[in-house]
Amino acid sequence: MRQPFEPRSLRRTILGMAYYGSSVHIACAFSIVEILAVLYGKHLRYPDGRPDHPSRDYLILSKGHGVMAQYACLLEMGWIAPHELTNYYKDGTRLYGLAEAWIPGVEVTSGSLGHGLSIGAGLALAAKRHATEQMCYAVVGDGETNEGSVWEALQFAAQQRLDNLIVIVDKNDFQAMGRTADILAPGDMVAKFAAFGFDTMLVDGHDQDALHAALSTFKMRKNGQPKGIIAKTVKGRGVSFMENSNLWHYTRLDATAFAAALGELGPAGE
Repeated sequence: MRQPFEPRSLRRTILGMAYYGSSVHIACAFSIVEILAVLYGKHLRYPDGRPDHPSRDYLILSKGHGVMAQYACLLEMGWIAPHELTNYYKDGTRLYGLAEAWIPGVEVTSGSLGHGLSIGAGLALAAKRHATEQMCYAVVGDGETNEGSVWEALQFAAQQRLDNLIVIVDKNDFQAMGRTADILAPGDMVAKFAAFGFDTMLVDGHDQDALHAALSTFKMRKNGQPKGIIAKTVKGRGVSFMENSNLWHYTRLDATAFAAALGELGPAGE
């Protein structure tokens, strides 16, 4: 079994991509680092190490604007070359600012929010009908749940008894234009998921042990209910001047901010 990737190293990779590509969406990538580190490190199955293996598990990054965190993991998996990250978001690259399905390991093109979970539910249903052991994990932003299609997908998953589907909500309490509570308050998401027929729990989305325990429990619980993990996270986690600052949804790094952020994360490999 692989070990979880080191979150600080992943964040350093994300910073490098954002700086060299002069791109945005740093803080919303930082909030899902531990979630993806645990999924790739301990849970996602890729037989023969192939991202396209027919029996693989599925990871749907429905909040496709957080794709730099996924690309950092794909680098660790050996499916993306280092030079591709330093050329991120530049002319001629295949790595764009949103998730693109032609990248090995990226299952769907996402970023137009509200669509990924429906695709994930469809993949989970197909795995059920083919009687495979495949799991489907879908990472959804809390702001993304403003979209009605998210709730339609939840209702569909419950109706189809997709207990091989685990939805992880990145609950960082922000979205592009402000706090989720001020724009369209999601309320008690644990209670809402439960009301839609999901087996649901709340975890600290930066506690790798808690995430691993929740995922392990839900994978073993074949009770006919799809699963929901509400992961409480911090937008911009890991760099003090980015944490809980929605400026870093769209702000680009200059040389000073890049150096300061790297300084907070510390040298690679420590």
